[in-house]
Amino acid sequence: MELVDGDIVLRPIKLRDQKAWREVNRRNRDWLRPWEATIPPPTPSGPVTHRPTYRQMVRHLRSEASAGRMLPFVIEYQGRLVGQLTVAGITWGSMCSGHIGYWVDEAVAGRGVVPTSVAMAVDHCFRTVGLHRIEVCIRPENGPSRRVVEKLGFREEGLRPRYLHIDGAWRDHLVFALTAEEVPDGLLPRWRRARARERSGHELPGREQRDHGIQHGPTN
Repeated sequence: MELVDGDIVLRPIKLRDQKAWREVNRRNRDWLRPWEATIPPPTPSGPVTHRPTYRQMVRHLRSEASAGRMLPFVIEYQGRLVGQLTVAGITWGSMCSGHIGYWVDEAVAGRGVVPTSVAMAVDHCFRTVGLHRIEVCIRPENGPSRRVVEKLGFREEGLRPRYLHIDGAWRDHLVFALTAEEVPDGLLPRWRRARARERSGHELPGREQRDHGIQHGPTN
């Protein structure tokens, strides 16, 4: 299953993506490190855990996808792997929700790759998967990533203190959310209209900022 909008493609991550994934991730270490999830130190009674290898990561993502708890994608732009987007924490029953995390190659930042990818994923979750609510949690300091959800019209719902272990410490995160009722015609069409307004000069210049990666999960 692929989600496509022009030059941007979301498709399931594969074991054979390892070489391209590692190259992009390694080249962007300094770009991604301040926003990437890390593994906290073990507690006295807890197990010692390590960052998974690429193959371990993909197998875990596939297992979670098979269980209906996750949708793991890579992001392609103009035929090249440039990042990763995962819908995780999928919960059914009375909640029907999930949350989105992503990272992207600095070389393609500012081209609308991340907002378009998030919009495609949200529409797929609402229209095909059957979820009702999607969250994105972002560190308050990550202005460019906050701008992504602002462009897409996510609501800011509040602060979760010390929510995730990021860059070596427990970090506060702001919660942004959308429900299916808020985008009855789809998030991607709404984003296209907003982008067209920006390009036509109906908004102040300089609002198109560089998309940044937010925390995605322990990777190697």
